[in-house]
Amino acid sequence: MQVLKKQDWFHQDGFPIVVERRDPQQPFGLHSHEFSEIVIITGGKGEHITGEDTYELATGDTFVIGPTRPHDYLNMDQLRLINVLFDADDLPMTLNDLPSLPGYHALFTLEPAWRKRHGFNSRLQLSPPELVHAITLVDQLDQELSTRGSGFGVMATTTFLQLATFLSRCYSKSRNPQSKSLLRIAEAISLIERHYADPITLDELVEISGMSRRNFLRAFEATMGCPPIAYLIRLRVRQACKLLSQTDKTITEIALAVGFSDSNYFSRQFRTLMNSSPRKYRNSQKFGRVSS
Repeated sequence: MQVLKKQDWFHQDGFPIVVERRDPQQPFGLHSHEFSEIVIITGGKGEHITGEDTYELATGDTFVIGPTRPHDYLNMDQLRLINVLFDADDLPMTLNDLPSLPGYHALFTLEPAWRKRHGFNSRLQLSPPELVHAITLVDQLDQELSTRGSGFGVMATTTFLQLATFLSRCYSKSRNPQSKSLLRIAEAISLIERHYADPITLDELVEISGMSRRNFLRAFEATMGCPPIAYLIRLRVRQACKLLSQTDKTITEIALAVGFSDSNYFSRQFRTLMNSSPRKYRNSQKFGRVSS
């Protein structure tokens, strides 16, 4: 199986966003990539193959293909689509408050993970006006990437984030049962992202999800790779890393700022996840090297 490499598909300057238009899509063969892609079906029909599963495609279907996930298109009848290739880890700007949107988690994380179980029924289906607006944003993004004028990196990244935000909002309005079930889990994830510094209990997350405790824990860990409270602690430590690098706050002040009521407990969790004490991590950022 062919694996598409970043160096072959991204610009030689390394900028981590590319727009690829397929009008129509040509036979390509089963493949995976080192990057992610947003796929927007703009016309025609076809079938999307992911491993052993086959799903019918129609105009307006929008979904995300993550790294290493094999896929292909078959039985195409004038299938037209837009691929927006991106590497989130290399974006020159942060996602800002995108992770606070339930639709973002549902579209970019949960739907790909649950696609097989839901039979692709939880995909985003854009209405004609929504599709027109999405294409307009892609056109703006493509223009910036093609001309590469002064400041194109900021403009292209901003437009990409606009597109991702718009699609996330569209997903939040989905009404089919499979999408709504993903949005319930996404609501819990978004609560953690928005209020990580506040006291958050597992019972609160379970209630938001509308699921039984057992089913919520199973679904969360299967999707996010860890239990909810572990996810919360990782997020708090990640935010603490920013404060350690960017401020002169004391360790205790930072612990309290990110949601830990006990600075000793914070230090233990930090060392477990970062293989370094908070103090040594701060020093390593000043001197440009990591010390454990």
